[in-house]
Amino acid sequence: MTTQTAAATANPVLRVPPTSPAAAVAHFGASLAFHTDVSDVAAALAADGDPGFVLLDSRSIEAWDQGHVPGAVHLPTALVPERARALLDPAVPVVTYCWGPGCNGAARAALALAGLGYRVKEMLGGFEYWVREGFESETGQGRERRAADPLTAPVGSACGC
Repeated sequence: MTTQTAAATANPVLRVPPTSPAAAVAHFGASLAFHTDVSDVAAALAADGDPGFVLLDSRSIEAWDQGHVPGAVHLPTALVPERARALLDPAVPVVTYCWGPGCNGAARAALALAGLGYRVKEMLGGFEYWVREGFESETGQGRERRAADPLTAPVGSACGC
C-alpha cells in the first residue's frame, strides 16, 4: 500500500472514494429531478403568473390547521389514492411537502402520486424550513411570518446557490 493510499484509507471522508464525474452527473441530476427546496418554491409562488406546479401539503388535518404554506392544496398521504383525481390535474406537476427533514411523509405522498401517473417533486425541508426561512404561513387565525433563522437563511440577501 502506498503512503497516499494509506492516508486516504485513514481519512473517513475518502475511505469510500468519490465516484466518477459521469456517475456524479447522473446522481445529482436525478436528485434535482426529484427534489426542490423551499426557497425555489417560494420564488416560483411569488412570481407573477402560474408557477407551473401545485404545492401539496401531505400532513394531517391537525398539522394543516397548525400552519401551512398559503395556496397549498391539502391532501393527507393516506388519502392520496382515493382523492387525488378529484383535487389534482394529472397534467400539472405536483410538489409535495410534509413536516420537515425528519419526516418522510412528502416522499410517501410523492410515491403514491407517481403511482397514479402524476409528475412529482418533493420540497426538501418541508414546512419546518418554510417557516425557518421566514416565509409566510397560514392558519385558521390568519397569516403570519416569523423572522428567518440565520442558520437556514442568510440575513438580508439570498444564499446565492
